[in-house]
Amino acid sequence: MERKIKFVPGEYYHLYSRGVEKRKIFLNTKDYERFMALLYVMNQPESFHFTNFLKKNKIGEIFNEPKNKSLVSILSYTLMPNHFHILVYENKEGGISKFMSRLLTAYSMYFNTKYKRSGPLLTHPFRSQHISNEAQYLWIFSYIHLNPIGIIKKDFKINGIGNKNIATDFLKFYKYSSFFEYKGIDRLESKILDLSMTPDYLLKDELSMEKYNEWLKIYQG
Repeated sequence: MERKIKFVPGEYYHLYSRGVEKRKIFLNTKDYERFMALLYVMNQPESFHFTNFLKKNKIGEIFNEPKNKSLVSILSYTLMPNHFHILVYENKEGGISKFMSRLLTAYSMYFNTKYKRSGPLLTHPFRSQHISNEAQYLWIFSYIHLNPIGIIKKDFKINGIGNKNIATDFLKFYKYSSFFEYKGIDRLESKILDLSMTPDYLLKDELSMEKYNEWLKIYQG
């Protein structure tokens, strides 16, 4: 299937995909950790044999591995039980396609081997959205980070977040998202992100739930 959106270096894109037939693609903590490790190590021009690495190392040690220049700059992400969202900046021509091919192939092989299944795990091709202006960027940035709230309040996209303190506390402990980094929390997984490509005001300001809501409403009109 031909992709409608053509990726161009120097542009921002929202990338996302879900399990076939909306099936869960993360069944436990180790699955989430594997995908996050792959977000880091598959984002480079050279191939990397992750299975060989794990024969001698623990999965968390992958973030100590040196990398050459990244194919894309990952600005934010979140992993949900049956789908994921990633906001990226394409650094070089073909970078997004190569990165996503490596990422999704590696994770699908891991998942199918672990759970003794065969066939596609994720919808193909992965979906993409070109970010063409600042309002759209802030909307996607907010949407990605607020997405996990759906785990504790399924109707929040329609009826709102509700108790903002509960929502904020939940996101602070939801490890499978870049919300941590934008609250100033440093961890090994922080190496997934390239914050040099993030607008300065997102790093300097204290990002409150009110601010996220404000950006969502601006783009939605």
